[in-house]
Amino acid sequence: MSSPRHVPGYWRRHSAAFLRWLHIYLSMVSFGILFFFALTGITLNHAAWFDAGATRSSSHKGRVNAAWVGATDPGDVQRLEIVESLRAAHAIRGALGEFNVYDDQCMVSFRGPGYTADVAIDRATGNYELTETRMGFVAVLNDLHKGRDTGAVWSAVIDLSAGLMILVSLTGFALIFYLRRRRRGGLTAMVVGGLACLLVYLLLVP
Repeated sequence: MSSPRHVPGYWRRHSAAFLRWLHIYLSMVSFGILFFFALTGITLNHAAWFDAGATRSSSHKGRVNAAWVGATDPGDVQRLEIVESLRAAHAIRGALGEFNVYDDQCMVSFRGPGYTADVAIDRATGNYELTETRMGFVAVLNDLHKGRDTGAVWSAVIDLSAGLMILVSLTGFALIFYLRRRRRGGLTAMVVGGLACLLVYLLLVP
């Protein structure tokens, strides 16, 4: 008796079944992240529709220990103490973007999705002024879409979602070769769609 694997069409049927299984479950696993990036593609492309009145700015004044910023050698400025003091005093979120030391002042900036905080510290007195800007929920979503000021973990999420999109696309493309009645129409639709995008770019994009 011959092995089932040697029956004509065995590998074709089983590879088609595997591709369908893979395509379905990749689509389900990635549904949330793909929906997020599709939705934020619209909000990003039409940011003016959503940003009206969403940005809020506020200013605060305070003082850090003058000894932390008054050192003669810029390398002796107590950066960690200053940053932690500012975070504790004003509930600053976002990652530290820059910490620059000049002759008369220190400039500290914090960045996060839809968020900025800039601090100017007088090195002679330790007095500072903080300007904090919150740009609204949609701006946060848009920055997440772009990966701007989101950190290494979210950057990995973007890479993972891109990989999932590629796999979902490739498994869907491979499946069309197992559908004889729809193969020609499916491939034609793919080519037409690709050419349409190319023509829009060549003819209509400035």
